[in-house]
Amino acid sequence: MEQYKVGVIGCTGMVGQRFVTLLEDHPWFRLTAVAASARSAGKTYEDAAGPRWAMASPIPEQAKGLVVLDAAADAEELASRVDFCFCAVDMGKEEIRALEERYAKLECPIVSNNSAHRWTDDVPMVVPELNAEHLEVIAAQRARLGTKRGFIAVKSNCSLQSYVPALHPLLKYGVDRALVCTYQAISGAGKTFQRWPEMVDNCIPYIGGEEEK
Repeated sequence: MEQYKVGVIGCTGMVGQRFVTLLEDHPWFRLTAVAASARSAGKTYEDAAGPRWAMASPIPEQAKGLVVLDAAADAEELASRVDFCFCAVDMGKEEIRALEERYAKLECPIVSNNSAHRWTDDVPMVVPELNAEHLEVIAAQRARLGTKRGFIAVKSNCSLQSYVPALHPLLKYGVDRALVCTYQAISGAGKTFQRWPEMVDNCIPYIGGEEEK
């Protein structure tokens, strides 16, 4: 079976590392390019991510020697090497929206872990087992962006992923409302008490953007 060539944008962060490990020996996808911020660009993935590697398993051998590209400055180069990219960057929402649309306009499909485009009308937010038909809106997105292959699709909020699959089968029984309580982790970026000592004996009562979700 021919594999799709895949890139990971935001490869050194916690979510990017997870993408890299999930792509190891994948039957459908082959990691061919990685990108991050300018401070990591030019280094091998092992040198860039190694000091902050947070996964239980070691850095995959196929990823170690890949030279990290600058996600912004090297967009054309990255787009030319892959069939599509996973994106998980740590930037402001406006910057993320602009970056992801830039890749889409370079005819590089983007599957985004970021929240920036979750409210964009023609960007599908998909839990594949439940609402794959929402991908049909990509045609309208391509018309807006002027692309043939390029598009953006996003995953849902992490909390939704946990309970919506359980609620979905109940819809046929007339359930139309649910009360859900979620609790914020120490860090969505994978920080621990050891790596974030200022959190010990402390609390953060407000996290921007969380209440609105």
